[in-house]
Amino acid sequence: MVKEQTIGAFLAQLSSKAPVPGGGGASAIGGAMGNALGQMVANLTVGKKKYAQAEDEILLLKERMEALQEDFAYLADRDGEVFAPLAAAYGLPGGTEEEKAYKAAVMEENLLAASLVPVDMMKKAMEMLDILEALAEKGSRMAVSDVGVGVQFTRAALLGAVMNVYINTKSMKNREKAEELNRYADKLVDEGTKKADRIYEAVLKGLR
Repeated sequence: MVKEQTIGAFLAQLSSKAPVPGGGGASAIGGAMGNALGQMVANLTVGKKKYAQAEDEILLLKERMEALQEDFAYLADRDGEVFAPLAAAYGLPGGTEEEKAYKAAVMEENLLAASLVPVDMMKKAMEMLDILEALAEKGSRMAVSDVGVGVQFTRAALLGAVMNVYINTKSMKNREKAEELNRYADKLVDEGTKKADRIYEAVLKGLR
């Protein structure tokens, strides 16, 4: 499990020939990094007289981020879990009509599962961007640059996850479902990148 690994161990596994973790797991970890930076900003804000009026809101954001951190860790692991049966499905025999039909059904089931995990990552990244937007406005000014860095990690998580949606939906036979997922992912990318860029530019402007 990701939570039980050191950063060094995760990076060693990521850089190896092992099939997992890959880009999906790395995207989830990117979201977790953005989240951790957000939590740091919240912790540096709470208890300071200067931000007393925003403290209750910051504490609520902190609770949401703690839950999201669990979600990102789970999704990093889940990405690897759904890849294994998909990889196995590619190796199923397809000599007879019965074997072809069975292989096609197994492939379709696992392609859908492998598409839904990165969609969930994207949803969590969108939620994280909402939190970072609030922190950029109400969090400690001493740590506002960390909000900007968190935004970029979260943006990368969003754009990394969407590639894992597309690579799986491309092979799905159920084109109606595939296009439904693609359209939803497109919407999240459009909204998320615009929001991330807006927050980042506002942070950057305040630093210069």
